[in-house]
Amino acid sequence: MLVSDMGTEKVREMKVNRLGALARRRPLAMYVTLAYAISWTLWVPVLFGVGGMALAAVGAFGPPVAAGLVVRWTGGSIREWLRPLLKWRVPGGYWLYALGVPAALFLAINLELALLGRDVDLGRLSTALPSYLATFVVVALVGGGQEEPGWRGFALDRLQARYSPFVATLLLGVIWGLWHLPIYGLGFVGPMMFVFYYTWLWNRTRSLLLCVLLHGSFTAALDNLVLMADSVTVDLAILGTLVGGAILLVAATRGRLGFDGAPVHAPPETGASEQRPRSVELVEAGQR
Repeated sequence: MLVSDMGTEKVREMKVNRLGALARRRPLAMYVTLAYAISWTLWVPVLFGVGGMALAAVGAFGPPVAAGLVVRWTGGSIREWLRPLLKWRVPGGYWLYALGVPAALFLAINLELALLGRDVDLGRLSTALPSYLATFVVVALVGGGQEEPGWRGFALDRLQARYSPFVATLLLGVIWGLWHLPIYGLGFVGPMMFVFYYTWLWNRTRSLLLCVLLHGSFTAALDNLVLMADSVTVDLAILGTLVGGAILLVAATRGRLGFDGAPVHAPPETGASEQRPRSVELVEAGQR
């Protein structure tokens, strides 16, 4: 029996070592694979009526769990990886951005709809505002905000170490959007409209806490601050406004999205620094 237990333990140790070696060689690929595998394994049964909202909520923790596993397998520090969740000492303007920009964008959407002759019902505000606050709290804690240590805290910097901030954000938007496919269906394009707003905030503050708050703000605004019944016109107004705002943000930052142009250092688990590709540095130098 003892020999059998020792054999089982050795096999387990070999598997962990192989995973660690693979994670060290391809940390980003390992992270994305695990995030999808964890979440989709839990979400697919929900599509067939098994597990309900509870299982769907657990599946949403795939990104942070995947990132934590890769950090651990590569010898990194979980504490250092999660430290930005506690970073709150940033200039007040960034707090205003995280809490106010989504509401401002949806105010603009309502104004656009009113100018188009649509019936914007201001009476909805009496119920929309309490629902907004409740949605914000739930999403920030367990309904989406918990994804941020994975997407921004793990994946974005690794993408920006290889590509320009604009291209890195586009790639992350595709990865992040498609991850939602089992629960959002065609609505998976939604997160792809928001991704540029997160990149700028993360690059400027290095605060996961503010990214969590921005996540809560965007979802709360989308769910509660459109003051009329849903329609194709409403969907097009939302799409146009969010994409337009993202284009303005990219243009205003000349594609840098808050990135300061300094070399991106590899996260703690690698113990080394990664220089940005020379081609990217030359392009960015020409943009300044």
